[in-house]
Amino acid sequence: MKKQNLIKGTLILGITGIASKILGMFFRWPLIMLIGDEGIGYYQMSYPLYMFFIATASGIPVAISKMVAERNAVNDREGILLVLKKAILLMAIMGGGFTVFLIIFSKQLVHFFNWNEKSYYSLVGISLAPIIISLVSSFRGFFQGMQNMIPTAISQIIEQVGRVLVGVGLAYVLLPKGIEYSAGGAAFGAVFGAGIAGVYLFIKYIRSKSEFKVVKPAKNYKILSELLYIAIPISLGSTVSSIMSLIDSILVPQNLIKAGFTYSEAAKLYGQLTGKAFVLINVPLTLSIALCTSLMPVISEAFVLKRKDELKSKIESALKMSMIIAIPSFVGLFFMSNQVMTIIFPGHSSGSDILKYLSISIPFIVLSQVTTSVLQGVKKYAIPVINLFLACVVKVVINNYLVPIGFLNVYGAIIGTVSGYMVSCVLNIIAVKIVCNFKIKWYDIIMKPAYASVLMIIGVMFLYMNIYTKTMNMILSFGVSVLLGIIVYFIFIFLFGVFDYSRVKSRFKGFR
Repeated sequence: MKKQNLIKGTLILGITGIASKILGMFFRWPLIMLIGDEGIGYYQMSYPLYMFFIATASGIPVAISKMVAERNAVNDREGILLVLKKAILLMAIMGGGFTVFLIIFSKQLVHFFNWNEKSYYSLVGISLAPIIISLVSSFRGFFQGMQNMIPTAISQIIEQVGRVLVGVGLAYVLLPKGIEYSAGGAAFGAVFGAGIAGVYLFIKYIRSKSEFKVVKPAKNYKILSELLYIAIPISLGSTVSSIMSLIDSILVPQNLIKAGFTYSEAAKLYGQLTGKAFVLINVPLTLSIALCTSLMPVISEAFVLKRKDELKSKIESALKMSMIIAIPSFVGLFFMSNQVMTIIFPGHSSGSDILKYLSISIPFIVLSQVTTSVLQGVKKYAIPVINLFLACVVKVVINNYLVPIGFLNVYGAIIGTVSGYMVSCVLNIIAVKIVCNFKIKWYDIIMKPAYASVLMIIGVMFLYMNIYTKTMNMILSFGVSVLLGIIVYFIFIFLFGVFDYSRVKSRFKGFR
């Protein structure tokens, strides 16, 4: 099976991940045009409950990736297949149970969480997704553990295409019945997209399986216990974060009402925060997720083979790559938030200031994600969970105190998000330094990308204003200035010597 190194794997997942997010914009854009901020608010209110399941089960795909990578490092082919078999069984039980729960108790859940009753249809629409996502995630974990990111990448594109076509189609067809029905149809798009992605991954797995000898290992009972030992702490960490999003879906709209907004205004602001700003923030975070996905099996392999120098080198490379992604993303969205909102959501561009200030969280989120993957890779599963729990406590306390303040309103939630991820980031970094005995070169990792980002945004703003003055075309001005800004940024990255050029060149030999 074809294998990619850290940089190649990150690029493959990163490029396709961004492509998926762009396709996601083709989902969000017509959806916002159809149902507006209020409809997006109904769609988003039920979404955290679905994400709660994803978080609950998220440790298993990561555990699959880690266990497959470790067994692949010592050429235990039989063990690899058994890991996948046990994981699929476990995920099918979890996903099936959650799907049945959502189908039976949807109305009760809407009342329990005090959501607007119109969010019920979105919850019903997405209720079949857990069982399908469970199986999809298992196969993705398998291929990622084999350090082959191509099947995961292709399945992401397939999933988004299905989601866009069916989700937007149903939203349009159901719109005459009301925006709540339209939001429910859009939610079902995620189910269809995941389903066709799962079919592709299953076919790909069947073809790949021919490379393995199907021989049952002697002590197969250890597989499930090891899987759970790795998965539970990781899932707990994701669950804590997801619970906070779920709490936000309850507290933020209610606290906005306390701040003097009507139910409709609160839904609109919540929709702008979660349905627009967070969605756009997630575009650069796609690269970070790709980095973490590629990083886990690489770190696990170096750790299990006790290659300490290689382990430290991988950590340093990952931290540098994370900041090369995060800092210019933050700077770009901070200074160009109005243009981004106007171009992506024409006629519905409200919320640009929300995006502007939420972008401050990007470096902290990215560092938190990468250091979490490092700690999980070296079998320190509990540390990032505890750190994230503390961060979430900080976030909830700040949100509850600041959001009801009239002049802060939804920006109080942004302050809570930034503060929470800052806590998680700092605590994780301290843990990595102690556990891995690793001295972090902050000047190379943070300051050099920061210098390049400042020079980039100066050039971007200068070009944008000059081109726009002459053409009065925002899309053309934005596209040209951003494209040239990216080129300028990477020129400065190489000039500042963030990476050793000869080492980077050697990484790409396999692309020829």
